[in-house]
Amino acid sequence: MESTLKVALLTREYPPEVYGGAGVHVEYLARELAPLVGLTVHCQGADRPTAVAHRPAPGLRDAVLRTFSADLSMADAVAGADLVHSHTWYANLAGHLAALRYGIPHVMTMHSLEPLRPWKAEQLGGGYALSSWAEQVAATSAAAVVAVSEGMRADVRAAYPGIPPERIRVIRNGIDTSEYAPDTGTDVLVKHGIDMSRPYVVFVGRITRQKGLPVLLRAASALDPSAQLVLCAGAPDTRELAAEVTELVAGLQASRSGVIWSREMLPTPSVIQLRTHARAVACPSVDEPLGIVNLEAMACETAVVASDVGGIPEVVDDGVTGTLVHYDASAEADFQRRLAEAVNRVALDGTLAAAQGAAGRHRAVTEFSWTAVAQQTVDLYRTLLRG
Repeated sequence: MESTLKVALLTREYPPEVYGGAGVHVEYLARELAPLVGLTVHCQGADRPTAVAHRPAPGLRDAVLRTFSADLSMADAVAGADLVHSHTWYANLAGHLAALRYGIPHVMTMHSLEPLRPWKAEQLGGGYALSSWAEQVAATSAAAVVAVSEGMRADVRAAYPGIPPERIRVIRNGIDTSEYAPDTGTDVLVKHGIDMSRPYVVFVGRITRQKGLPVLLRAASALDPSAQLVLCAGAPDTRELAAEVTELVAGLQASRSGVIWSREMLPTPSVIQLRTHARAVACPSVDEPLGIVNLEAMACETAVVASDVGGIPEVVDDGVTGTLVHYDASAEADFQRRLAEAVNRVALDGTLAAAQGAAGRHRAVTEFSWTAVAQQTVDLYRTLLRG
């Protein structure tokens, strides 16, 4: 361990409180960084033995201001670190303040961009202006901005043209292919009432506009009757979105069989088994920096049907490890039609699904590794500290 390099990793999510791709990223990055540097993880939420937890100041009611108060606690706690590395707007302000207070480099990893997520105003109201401000001030001041894909690098440059291009570095997400591997067991399928004599397509993700679940549900009316649709979808952003999804699912269930919805965020082993037996994993995201969900599917040896947004084309090799469907927000009906066609093609062709799944597993193993991600990250730290 290079013990003289003291790094404070700042995040909202950290095990066991992980609900999205950014949290998954931080979990595995921290695991691989720990042997390489003197690492301390600062997170938000309940106390846990693996990280320093920070909570909002008492008496605050506004959700975003509560987050900012936890950021103040984080910034206060990292005195003595050589470098801070923040993830998502929930922790970016802490990194920015620490950099100013202690005169140390702030690295921030971009998992998404607030300017590209206007639907957040539905979730946060006026708080969206605050989250956008926190991201903007941190990004334009950071010593380095890590983009998780080339697509994200382009988005960062478009959203924040004031950031010098040389400050934006691409370090892609990784996947643990020893954990994410095919599981031939069937107990999870039985538990959730999946008919193993029929092919199925699975969606895994939070109920958020970004992940495109309502789009998939509208497309699903054109799925072949023999195919099942399995939804592992929970943690809705808003009550309104939850109601919309509930209505769409109910409509599908009333018109066809084989629509199964697990509203809880299932544990990783259960999701791995569900992906393993699926003909395809559907990822209809309308915005996706890289798309860890696709890497996870490929590692489980499952074909992917995904939109071609953001960094997804850097993960999914169209026609080899899955199928990319062009997304155009101005022509959503056309996207739904082509999405249904792509899903039907792989759902009804077991040979095609198996070939794409095998190719996906090979690509995940050979091209994406958390060990490599961590080493590239440490190399960036050293470059910044050398000045």
